[in-house]
Amino acid sequence: MDKPFYFKQFTVHQDRCAMKVGTDGVLLSAWADLQHQPGTLLDIGAGTGLIALMLAQRMAIFGNPVTIDAMEMDASAFEQCVENFEASPWAAQLFCYHASLQEFLREVDEKYDSIVSNPPFHSGKAPKENPSRALARQHHFLPFGELLQGVSILLAPSGVFSTIIPYADEVQFLKLASASALFPKRITRVRGRKAAAIKRSLLEFQFREVAPQIDEIIIEIERHNYTNTYRELTRDFYLEL
Repeated sequence: MDKPFYFKQFTVHQDRCAMKVGTDGVLLSAWADLQHQPGTLLDIGAGTGLIALMLAQRMAIFGNPVTIDAMEMDASAFEQCVENFEASPWAAQLFCYHASLQEFLREVDEKYDSIVSNPPFHSGKAPKENPSRALARQHHFLPFGELLQGVSILLAPSGVFSTIIPYADEVQFLKLASASALFPKRITRVRGRKAAAIKRSLLEFQFREVAPQIDEIIIEIERHNYTNTYRELTRDFYLEL
């Protein structure tokens, strides 16, 4: 689990991060809409830096360098994120703040065209986990309501916010988002396999209320046999696709 994760254009070292490279982060980073060519992007809860790195790779096709900020409150994860940024082809565009969301809001006046977050969402205690992993996984350290309030402050008027959460939390998350004047533009529900229950919800928000586009994605046909939809979404990143 602690070995580096090699992507086509960059490498993610993860030996000092509580949360390792996983499907959720890859899915979110590949799914997030960048067609509006945001000039400023923010990753809330950077961890290894995976999301910011994937966004930097995707933005490179537009030809104009963009600023991608990230924030991470865990000291070890912050240090590793910075190292992963510095070793990447987009080092000059990537910057990580060692701060909580609350601290970041006090220190930064920037408005972002795109905000992405793979937030912690395990609410139960995990006594056997190390403190850093528990911090990364348990959402009482960054409640969904606080995340959404922070996004509503940091997001530019025409910006978009993308996130991934457990499907079981979707209804409540949408209610909390509405209270912060954030409205769903796209909803993609994620199944591991066709016959499996929906596991995750990919959500995209904006300040303007519209009828959201709703669809599904299935990851695998069987173990390590990925659907064409998932392959198409992630083929620019995974070495084996």
